[in-house]
Amino acid sequence: MTLSALESAQPIRAVRDALAGGPAAWLVGGVVRDAALGRPIVDVDIAVAGDPEEVSRRVARAIGGPAFGLSEAFGSWRALDRERTFAVDVSALQGETIEEDLARRDFTVNAVAVALAGGAEIDPHGGLADLERGTLRVLGPRAYAEDPLRPLRLVRLAAELGLAPDGPTERLTAQAAPRLIEPSSERVYAELRRLVLAPGALEGLELAGRLGVLAAVLPELEDLHGIEQSRFHHLDVYRHTIEVLQRLIELEADLPRFFGDQAEAIRAVLAEPLADGMTRGQALRFGALLHDIAKPLTRGTRPDGRPTFIGHDSAGQELAVGILTRLRSSERMRSFVGALTRHHLALGFMVRHRPPSAGAIHAYLRATEPVEIEVTLLSCADRMATRGEGQDPWIAAHLDLARELMAAALAWRAEGPPRVPVRGDELARELEMEPGPELGELLARLEKAVYTGEVSGRDQAVGFARRVRQNQGR
Repeated sequence: MTLSALESAQPIRAVRDALAGGPAAWLVGGVVRDAALGRPIVDVDIAVAGDPEEVSRRVARAIGGPAFGLSEAFGSWRALDRERTFAVDVSALQGETIEEDLARRDFTVNAVAVALAGGAEIDPHGGLADLERGTLRVLGPRAYAEDPLRPLRLVRLAAELGLAPDGPTERLTAQAAPRLIEPSSERVYAELRRLVLAPGALEGLELAGRLGVLAAVLPELEDLHGIEQSRFHHLDVYRHTIEVLQRLIELEADLPRFFGDQAEAIRAVLAEPLADGMTRGQALRFGALLHDIAKPLTRGTRPDGRPTFIGHDSAGQELAVGILTRLRSSERMRSFVGALTRHHLALGFMVRHRPPSAGAIHAYLRATEPVEIEVTLLSCADRMATRGEGQDPWIAAHLDLARELMAAALAWRAEGPPRVPVRGDELARELEMEPGPELGELLARLEKAVYTGEVSGRDQAVGFARRVRQNQGR
């Protein structure tokens, strides 16, 4: 799509028809930028020389959806269409003219307007030329002074659009980055999500680190720099973490290569909605970024000088949950990423004991549920990013085991854990015991026995439980 195609875009036609005869209005910001880049138009931003609430309600009536306020400070409103396929954000003109409004925006690529009624683009700051060059330019120090979130937004836009800041913008961004502690956690988290999920996430994180943005919003990640690891690794913890994310992205993009016939089922699980507007696969990227987050806190040294990180998985779970709590993520997101961090080593511990017994597979699934699919993928990415001396055979063995465990995990997820053929209250009566922890332990042992094929019916289940108690002297 190009600027000339703005007139034919369905959301814009709907807005233009709704506002015919109304106050002067301009398409601004992202909608113009995305059209110039040939990106699809999903949302529409307009600035009006009138009352945003009145205009928004007028648009909402025309497109069949609701209208609601977004920001009291800027007086902005949003209208949604009936099917929720697009949004129209309406803000009051900031200044007396559209040129004054554009001068108060963040970056030149967002400071381009087109009159809703038609006409040439209004581009007083050279935003379209910057798009042609692939350049991000901030509209001076004032842009960062007015909204301290904008350094993070710059990094996110660079990652989403494949743009690069020029030298002066990099310097201004680095100067403004420390103020990223000021915006609300919700706003920071919203930008972080988009950064981590962007097509250029790896490049965006590199830029964020170089400009001091990462140190301001995720200092724990920045602290991984310079933490050297054992001979099994070829990178420090920070570079390893970024490579894990890279390997995860590669895995997800080419699942058939790594998992063959399992790929379609894995892809379906990763596409399931999880929380905070993310799918399970998207949230998994946060697991990659935070899986080794506690290594600086748990670093020790062996007598021979080799580093250790004993307990970094369990300590990492607590730290990852704390980071996401600070960012005001949902409880479900915290639980998901915390579980990934806690169990990311589980598969690796099993590699030296191949082939795994049915009991070992059951223990793995029970420990990692409900992230058994995702943590298996994370473990593969982690192992592929651990390429120290002589590691190739172990990486191959790890991936072979992962495929075996993935088959079991997919079946477990589809069918659930095995059903114990006797209820807890029935077992308690048969064994003349009271409900309590001992009964719970027996039922857990029975589930494992059913999974391994040792128990298949009610009588066998009762007999198995009775033998367990007898062996325990009860």
